[in-house]
Amino acid sequence: MLFAALCLCFVGTTASAQRNALKTNALYWATGTANLAYEYRLSPRWTLGTSVAWNSWCYYGKKERNRKIRHALVQPELRYYFCEAFSGHYVGTHLIYSHYNAGNVHMPFGIWKGLRDHRYQGDLGAVGVLYGYNWPISNHSSIEATVGVGVGITKFDKYDCSVCGAFKENETKVFFMPTKIALSYVYYFK
Repeated sequence: MLFAALCLCFVGTTASAQRNALKTNALYWATGTANLAYEYRLSPRWTLGTSVAWNSWCYYGKKERNRKIRHALVQPELRYYFCEAFSGHYVGTHLIYSHYNAGNVHMPFGIWKGLRDHRYQGDLGAVGVLYGYNWPISNHSSIEATVGVGVGITKFDKYDCSVCGAFKENETKVFFMPTKIALSYVYYFK
């Protein structure tokens, strides 16, 4: 595996002449979140980009009323590719800003336990680091996988129940968090 990665560094790939990329994260789409990202090659190994995401849906069912994780998100990102831009392994750093309104949702693994019985509305800021890999599949496209972790700070209003919602309190929290999980389709252009 390492030998193959080193060969790719020296042989080159089909996306090396590209300077711009548009991408979308399939995992966001799976949650109903529309998203788009733009990435620009600064030098042979450095890129700068930003992604935006938006989810404005409320889900209504027979048992669940007003279930939502509404949010708008902006995430600027700086990446360093070990071989060449838009190919192979990369590391980076990013910032996050999000405004959200969420309630009546059961999150897996005990994440945000109060979200089932309360509604939260507020703002989130975070800084994180990331690692990923980009697989070129043609001259103009690739698939990439990215994971990131970081520290976030959120200030929010908490409401008594997820649906009716009398104001309960205002809080600020700082916490360690996953900052990015992505499986993206990438389209390159000059």
